[in-house]
Amino acid sequence: MANEPIDAKSAKADVAAVHGENTVQAGFGVVGISPGGSLPNFEFAGVGVSGCAGFQGTGVFGGATGPGVGVFGDCIDAGAPLEGGIGVVGQGHSGTGVQGTGEKAGVSGSSTAGVGVNGQSTTNNGVSGGSDTGIGVNGTSRTNHAVHGESVAGRGVVGISTTFVGVTGLSTSNDGVFGGSDTGIGVQGTSKTNHAVHGESVAGRGVVGISTTFVGVTGLSTSNDGVFGGSDTGIGVQGTSKTNHAVHGESVAGRGVVGISTTFVGVTGMSTSNDAVLGISTSGIGVHGKGGQLAGLFEGDVTVTGKITVQGDIILTNADCAEDFDIFGPDPVEPGTVMVLGIEGSLSESQRAYDKRVAGVISGAGDYRPGIVLDQRETKSNRQPIALLGKVFCKVDAQFGAIEIGDLLTTSPTPGHAMKTSNPFEAFGAVIGKALKPLSSGQGLIPILITLQ
Repeated sequence: MANEPIDAKSAKADVAAVHGENTVQAGFGVVGISPGGSLPNFEFAGVGVSGCAGFQGTGVFGGATGPGVGVFGDCIDAGAPLEGGIGVVGQGHSGTGVQGTGEKAGVSGSSTAGVGVNGQSTTNNGVSGGSDTGIGVNGTSRTNHAVHGESVAGRGVVGISTTFVGVTGLSTSNDGVFGGSDTGIGVQGTSKTNHAVHGESVAGRGVVGISTTFVGVTGLSTSNDGVFGGSDTGIGVQGTSKTNHAVHGESVAGRGVVGISTTFVGVTGMSTSNDAVLGISTSGIGVHGKGGQLAGLFEGDVTVTGKITVQGDIILTNADCAEDFDIFGPDPVEPGTVMVLGIEGSLSESQRAYDKRVAGVISGAGDYRPGIVLDQRETKSNRQPIALLGKVFCKVDAQFGAIEIGDLLTTSPTPGHAMKTSNPFEAFGAVIGKALKPLSSGQGLIPILITLQ
């Protein structure tokens, strides 16, 4: 550049202090270059172009009619203490540091080793981007955060769009969008017709929100997904919170939270003291699961306070249908023991042959466990499940006759043991069930089919 230095001032609102136009394609209107040094009360080492304006004025304004750049800032690190330098810096004491509006991206920042766009504000938005048909704020980075915003009392990053994505973060090796907050919202996105927050990542996490006292990620949408996360090999959406919901999504006509993953978990919820995943709906379904293999998998106990409606088959992997009964005495009775009705409905061990008070067998002996247990309740009395239907292992005594498969069994003089029926008239009303395996002599534990009669 062969220009002489220019120092100009203007006292009129419609007259620019410095105005540069270049009619040659790809030329520069105004160019400012500084080798370094420092300015009073300014934290950066050298300023290429510096503009200061009074009330409601503009410090630096750049406009491009063609496919050019309104304001372009480049910084070459020549051993300066700043880590790589910053291309464009905007500072606002009570306003916006950098604001850009355009048909495409309002503000676009690209960096190979630093931050693409960095906005800091003490009382307002660090970075604010708005667009009617394009992207409000778009940041791309190879080794660092695509968009990083920090704010003391406001929001770190805010993206608003009427027809497209509020905030989009793309990263190849790190977080697409990362939001952290001590008392506020880590990342918040609002959209009328599209995704409130959309994050895509190849090897990292699509969207990560971390908060110590509030919501990690909040998505609000009137007609589409509140929060949408997609990942090829990682986690679509992950949220961690110490005292509130890890991920919270609200939507009027769409889905509150949607997570899609091809090889991993679509949505993961983890909590140490609250619900990991909570689904609430006033007129629809709180939690809806649909899968090619299983719609839902629960590892542990499940409590249902309402009705269960089943349109298909109910498959129980265990054997018998049992019901809890009060057991006479404080000590538990061994599974497989034949039980009879006693005082005030409590059960006790059988003691005599052909006892018509026979009620069933204590469930849980051998390889069989009850498939369903009725009348379970909290009580101080000794209660145990009694097999009333199905297969159960039962104590038998063959000294009163060898037991063959299919023999009817009844109570025996041996306490808690069944025996083969030899008198059909006495057995009427005292039959426990049928033997499924034989026992030629002695005492043993064999599977039987409970058929009380």
